[in-house]
Amino acid sequence: MTTILPSYVQGAWWTPTDENAVAAVDVCDASTGAVVTRVSTQGLDLAAALDYARTVGQRTLGELTFHQRAVLLKQMALLLTEHKQELYALSSRTGATKVDSWVDIDGGIGVLFSYSSKGRRELPNARVYVDGPVEPLSKDGSFIARHIYSRLPGVAVQINAFNFPVWGALEKFAPAFLAGVPTLVKPATPSGYLAEAFVRILADSGMLPEGSMQLVSGSVPSLFDDVRLGDLVAFTGSASTAEKLRASDSVQTGGVRFTNETDSINASVLGTDAVTGTPEFDAFVKQVVAEMTVKAGQKCTAIRRVIVPRAAMDDVVTAVQARITDRIVLGDPRAAGVTMGPLASTAQRSEVLKQVARLQAAGGQLVVGQTDAPTVLHANGTTAPAPDGAFVEPLLLRFDDASVAAVHEVEAFGPVSSVLGYDSLDEAIALVRRGGGSLVTSIATHDPAVAVALMTGISAFNGRVLVLDRDDARTSTGHGSPVPQLVHGGPGRAGGGEELGGIRAVLHHMQRTAIQGSPEMLTAITGIWHQGASARVGDTHPFRKSLAELVIGDQIVSDSRTVTLADIETFAQFTGDTFYAHMDEEAAAANPFFPGRVAHGYLLVSWAAGLFVDPAPGPVLANSGLENLRFVTPVSPGDSIRVALTAKQITPRETDEYGEVRWDAVLTNQNDELVASYDVLTLVAKH
Repeated sequence: MTTILPSYVQGAWWTPTDENAVAAVDVCDASTGAVVTRVSTQGLDLAAALDYARTVGQRTLGELTFHQRAVLLKQMALLLTEHKQELYALSSRTGATKVDSWVDIDGGIGVLFSYSSKGRRELPNARVYVDGPVEPLSKDGSFIARHIYSRLPGVAVQINAFNFPVWGALEKFAPAFLAGVPTLVKPATPSGYLAEAFVRILADSGMLPEGSMQLVSGSVPSLFDDVRLGDLVAFTGSASTAEKLRASDSVQTGGVRFTNETDSINASVLGTDAVTGTPEFDAFVKQVVAEMTVKAGQKCTAIRRVIVPRAAMDDVVTAVQARITDRIVLGDPRAAGVTMGPLASTAQRSEVLKQVARLQAAGGQLVVGQTDAPTVLHANGTTAPAPDGAFVEPLLLRFDDASVAAVHEVEAFGPVSSVLGYDSLDEAIALVRRGGGSLVTSIATHDPAVAVALMTGISAFNGRVLVLDRDDARTSTGHGSPVPQLVHGGPGRAGGGEELGGIRAVLHHMQRTAIQGSPEMLTAITGIWHQGASARVGDTHPFRKSLAELVIGDQIVSDSRTVTLADIETFAQFTGDTFYAHMDEEAAAANPFFPGRVAHGYLLVSWAAGLFVDPAPGPVLANSGLENLRFVTPVSPGDSIRVALTAKQITPRETDEYGEVRWDAVLTNQNDELVASYDVLTLVAKH
């Protein structure tokens, strides 16, 4: 008997008892119909698994900083890269070609790399993330506020679709892990064995902090009875299922965060200027065929509506047919030369053909491909039908009446698209909008006016818009490829959620809280020194201290230096900055911002460095930047300046022998008026 696919819960692998195994469901090879594994969760204690995440997983992840978690993400990515070929071999059983597997497996690994990099570059080496500037709440500065993000105390339950068993899981897992929230992965049954394989690689390595990732192979009927405030559920799948889940009491009144990414009637619009023979027309057709055939069209971002000028409909159909004939070989992904595999299951094939029949009944004419069982290339090199395989040819329908409701509402989740004609850009915009909210729409045009008109009309109905032309066609990531740096989601029918988007997705797993208090208290809570908090001026210059010795609030207050007219003129001639405010007394006095000739702001910043720098070699290795510079009070000849430099934030780098120190720099004049303020960034040795 075929073995049952295990779950990974409470730090161990679990399978049903023999008595419970009778309820297991067969999972079959998408090309041959052979049973790959069986799936059942009969007898699994889901509530205990969730509690394990909330206790053990929360504890182990909570002990780590953002940077430490980011380093682990990179190590996971490197480990999965080493095991890529075994994942590819399993992936072919789901119907994925090498290109499909690259999108799923390498794409998922790429998400881990991306979040590792972003975590170390954009987050502090801390456990709390500070959002936005200080908000003063009192005149004397004794009462201030800031917004902070702290991690949610629960578990991130991630319910994934069958089409991307690796990428779909890792694009949700990476930001949750970086935020410090443990994950419970629930893959779709038809391809869950591939998700189990990558989880096993990570679990067996000992790399995962205990409780940080669990896997449930099979159904979770009691899930919404077991989740509670502090937990999150991220769902990818059908809009109808999402609505049922959203209606649960735990979401409606229990405070569970629920996000979803659902089926989407995406579009691609051919601009009026992109006629046959232009690079934009060619790129458009290439993209349409790719979206129909990559993953056999089983992508939530795939193009379902091909919206083109009415006069170009015949040209587009002819070009799509020619490219499919020339490039697409349908068959078992293990056969050499195959460029498009089957759907995920025979049940999925039946569902796709059912939806195609609905489109045809609504007036769609099948102009490319046939719905009959196709002849395919088998793994042994023979060509014949595959009655037990889930194969469907690429299918293109034509709707001469673009107003038919079905084409904007019915999604055949497979290698299926429909061509619609438009007579004006306003009509094209209206057609895109009729999708009811999409994950992505692409525009093929080289005319900025066309791009602006379409973008203005459709952006509110899409989570992402790709503008495709001759300048970016070669480097574009494509219509159907979400990238970690950009949000993935869409309004309306697409679910209203947002995934990915860099650090935005991390913050989704955290709670933003407004913190009010004294500078001393906010310094303690945030790990960032605030004006008004205690500072320490000691005998040792702060630049002589390594990261191990330096403490937030360490400060140096410089001596004063007087600015002369000769200084201003020397700086002007040396730099070439002879702006009239520095060189022409009459013109400067006529300026409402200056009393007369004044010192250059950058002269003052340069002098400030001279006032606070300790010149000898030491722990400070380099100045890496200057941020948030503001000039407040002009400095006239005869005025003097001094600088107070305070260690504001200390960020050790996990993989280097140095870290970054942010210093608060404040320049004042002889009357203690604020002249300028800014942050100085330095790289400082750890020891």
